[in-house]
Amino acid sequence: MAGDAARWVGIEGPRFVERAAHRHWLLGQATALLDFFSRNLFNPSGGFFPLDDFGRPLPPKPGHAGAERQIHDTTRMVHCYAIAHMLGLPGADRIIDHGMAFLWQRHRDQQAGGYFWGVDDERPTNATKQAYGHGFVLLAASSAKVVGHPDADRLLADITEVLHTRFWDKTVGATTEEYAADWQPLGDYRGQNSNMHLTEATMAAFEATGDRTYLDMAESIASLIIGRHAREQGWRVAEHFDSNWQVDRNYVGDPMFRPSGTTPGHALEWSRLLVQLWELGGRKHGWMKEAAKQLFLTTTAIGWDRETGGFYYTLDWDDRPDQSDRFWWPCAEGIGAAAVLGSVDEDPRFEEWYRRVWGFVTDHFIDHERGGWYPELNSELKPISRVFVGKPDLYHAFQACLIPLVPPIGSVTRGLRGNGSVTLLGGR
Repeated sequence: MAGDAARWVGIEGPRFVERAAHRHWLLGQATALLDFFSRNLFNPSGGFFPLDDFGRPLPPKPGHAGAERQIHDTTRMVHCYAIAHMLGLPGADRIIDHGMAFLWQRHRDQQAGGYFWGVDDERPTNATKQAYGHGFVLLAASSAKVVGHPDADRLLADITEVLHTRFWDKTVGATTEEYAADWQPLGDYRGQNSNMHLTEATMAAFEATGDRTYLDMAESIASLIIGRHAREQGWRVAEHFDSNWQVDRNYVGDPMFRPSGTTPGHALEWSRLLVQLWELGGRKHGWMKEAAKQLFLTTTAIGWDRETGGFYYTLDWDDRPDQSDRFWWPCAEGIGAAAVLGSVDEDPRFEEWYRRVWGFVTDHFIDHERGGWYPELNSELKPISRVFVGKPDLYHAFQACLIPLVPPIGSVTRGLRGNGSVTLLGGR
């Protein structure tokens, strides 16, 4: 019997994103995700609850005074509900305001500056200051500015100063990684993941402010991580580097944020970001579009399980599955990349992959009974909780539903501003 991934995927007729029924379906999936998270997201003590499989608040971890709020979760919720507000969904403004207050009052270090990775009701649970989290603070501030939140400029100015004075390394044009609460460096590690998300955030800040400095930062990071290193690795995105920005193939770190080997989902994410960066830069940097295409085609060739479907979480340096479990977010990024590439390149492979990945997500990741998406599946495509607990994220799945609905001219917020609304009658 043919495996799940080998089944027929027809690409006849108009692209899915040009069909009214598909566009209605995408918007319905996006609003269903918001419905799932909105029910119990709001923590009256500040910030947002992490949710279990049923959308209920997870119990506090031992030793914590209430739920731990990690900065990437707080900031991503602000970003996503800014998008929800732009879509015209009532109640989103309250969630944006709640998240913005918690970022400023609790995640922000009032004495030394910067933003703590994790806090509970009383104190920091993880007082480190990480480039990854600070990139998302910039994204949240930028999205809040787009929707006119009164505290957006204050947050944007603060996080921009912190990034420039504490994280940005002008000599290489990329960010350093991690510091203690008192800003003592925590090792010589350099990572592409934090730089990739800072690229996303600086593009959003450029869109929100028009300040070219942000766009210069994004282009600099992309040139280093992709234009230099991914090109040298045959369009495989190296994850880990030493302080001299030499690839460290032997690095083994946190399985969630710094896994060993290569991560197909990040190559797909970069593929989308490069198209958006190419557009924001006025299409001056032609290498970005070509790199986006090469990253996508290489990753789909080596990272997709041809028997059962889905992207492997990680590969070793010989392109063999290292962690063969399937996470939801690489599929979400594959959808976004296929959608934006299909809008700027007529190669039919992008539409074929767009349909294939959405088919896999619908069959295996979307929890049709309880809502939300399962975060991880084992090699038998059964939901598991090895790395993630509950339904941990709105950001990746939500954007996968909305990126195909807006022009590929930048972020979702820019697409909504330029378009005025999501058109459901086909066309973009």
